[in-house]
Amino acid sequence: MTATPARALFRRLGLLCAALALSACMGRGPELDAVPYSSLDQSRQQMALLEAKEKQSSGQRVWCVPFARTASGVQISGDAKTWWKSAKGSYARGNQPRPGAVMAFSATRGMSRGHVAVVSEVVSEREIRVNHANWVRNKVQLDMKVIDISRRGDWSEVKVERVAGEMGVSSYPVSGFIYPN
Repeated sequence: MTATPARALFRRLGLLCAALALSACMGRGPELDAVPYSSLDQSRQQMALLEAKEKQSSGQRVWCVPFARTASGVQISGDAKTWWKSAKGSYARGNQPRPGAVMAFSATRGMSRGHVAVVSEVVSEREIRVNHANWVRNKVQLDMKVIDISRRGDWSEVKVERVAGEMGVSSYPVSGFIYPN
């Protein structure tokens, strides 16, 4: 049975309410005080995680685009490689990472559809942490390290942590950051 648009909307609203309830129940211990997300950002993050788990449990693929859209609130559709251009005129864009911003990776031969990730923390001028889906096939990864290796320090080329504690060897081109409204 396919879901009607109304049923799908109610399902998403139910998931959002569950995410808000979870975030309201969570105590803010010392480790959470350092997280640069607002409570709304945390609710979006919880919603993105719930959606990803639901897809995984039903045997569906988890993709970076729906994850980033839900986690950031940036409402752009299409392959990740189109996000940078699609954001023009609707969202502010730039080359400085900010918590909650979408990092738009350019398409490459090995990553033909591009990639999008959500900045979770700015660690330093040349290091950030991101939350993203499908960097490792069908997985959601949180707070993964990204290092700016561009010559001008403009985040146009990066290396990404593949699994916790292990930086990948490849470098990736980045179009820039899309800032949520």
